[in-house]
Formats: sequence, C-alpha cells, structure tokens
Amino acid sequence: MEKVKFSFKLNGEKTEVEIAPNTVLVDLIRDRLGLKGTKIGCREGECGACTVLLDGVAINSCLLPALKVAGRSVTTIEGLSKGEGALDPIQQAFMDEGAIQCGFCTPGMVLIAKALLEQNPNPGDQEIKEAISGVLCRCTGYRKIVQAIRSAGQISKADPIA
Repeated sequence: MEKVKFSFKLNGEKTEVEIAPNTVLVDLIRDRLGLKGTKIGCREGECGACTVLLDGVAINSCLLPALKVAGRSVTTIEGLSKGEGALDPIQQAFMDEGAIQCGFCTPGMVLIAKALLEQNPNPGDQEIKEAISGVLCRCTGYRKIVQAIRSAGQISKADPIA
C-alpha cells in the first residue's frame, strides 16, 4: 500500500509522518510516535480510553483516520504536563482527590475534563457527568472523578495562569 506524508501539531510540536492511508489516529500515536498514554480499549468508540483533543475538542482516536489531522492540532495526555514534572491542574486534582485507580481510563477522563473546563470553568455536576459519560471506568464509581473535575475548575478560577 502506498504511504501518504503529512504534518500536524502533536502536543504543540510540528510533526511529520508517512503512513498508510488506512491508519487510525490511535495507532499512529501509540505505535509510530510512541506515546502510550493514549490507550486502546474497544476500537469501536465505546470506551473512551483512546480520547485525545483535536483542536481542543475531545474525540475518540480509534475511530478517526489519521490523515484527518493533517494541518490540525492533537493533544495527548503527554501534552498536558508543563515540563520538568509539573502537572496540569486537572492532573493534580485527579491525584489530590484520589480519582485514579487502575489508571486505564484516566488519560481519557483528564482530556475530556480539559476540554470541558476550557469551555466552562465552573461546570455543575450534571454537566461533568454528561461530559465524561463517553469514558468507561470500572474502578472508581465516578464520584471522585466528578469531584476532581469540579476541584480543577475551582483551581483554574483561582489561578487563571494555571
């Protein structure tokens, strides 16, 4: 199969790749680019483990042909850290609130929270629950995840630089 070359921004850095046209984004991210924070769960868009941000919008990367990100911006969980070990306020809130169990769903939950809080820094519990409804968690029961997202929104309001 003939390969196609294209570029996009990955976690703020211009990235050029050459791939088969049938490559899905999750495979490009994990297998070709080595970013293992984006998980593979169902490959059907049902579990949310593969969530990434595409131009700031949470999407299932297992469903998107990688060529669709040409010229666009993709953020994975690895792209949230501020460098030198500094965590994004959402990541810190997940740790502080005990919202992480096995960790499989965590990258998807954090990225969905990031997209939600960018749109609405003070969402209510129902809005949070609706936003995360596309990511399955089998460990926490969601209560601590909702609290972590609420807490991260409060941190962001108190410190807009975060």
